[in-house]
Amino acid sequence: MLAALDWNAEVALGRIRELAGAPGPLLPILHSLQAEFGYVDEAAVPMIAGELNISQAEVHGVITFYHDFRREPAGRHILQICRAEACQAMGCESLVAHAENRLGIAMGQTTADHSVTLKPVYCLGNCALSPAVMLDGRPYGRVTPSAVDGLIESLLVQSGRRGQ
Repeated sequence: MLAALDWNAEVALGRIRELAGAPGPLLPILHSLQAEFGYVDEAAVPMIAGELNISQAEVHGVITFYHDFRREPAGRHILQICRAEACQAMGCESLVAHAENRLGIAMGQTTADHSVTLKPVYCLGNCALSPAVMLDGRPYGRVTPSAVDGLIESLLVQSGRRGQ
């Protein structure tokens, strides 16, 4: 996963102004900020609203409507567990509980050391191999709790937290 920059209002304003004149600029601006910083900082909301001459409520509404926009930095690795119907039928909820217990966080949270963010996803298109997960953009199918342990262990080794 690529490292994001720390939030910088000047850089953000530059990105906003670059895209403000494009047709339908709000989503491209939000995507650009998330690509640049890894999330859309709350300080960006009034900046975007001012540049686009729209309400802050409209900007906030779009950020919160789309689940892929983050309002705080994600971990260095993102583990997504599919919770769509096919994966539910094949036991994804036990994977969710197992991953939450193993990482010590709830779904939607990031570990204290920012190594892993655990996110729900509502279809990875891997239904024939349910239950499915995605780690840093790479899908895995027919995932068991021991397979989740293996994925998490590989992340912990990378971050120097082996065996936790």
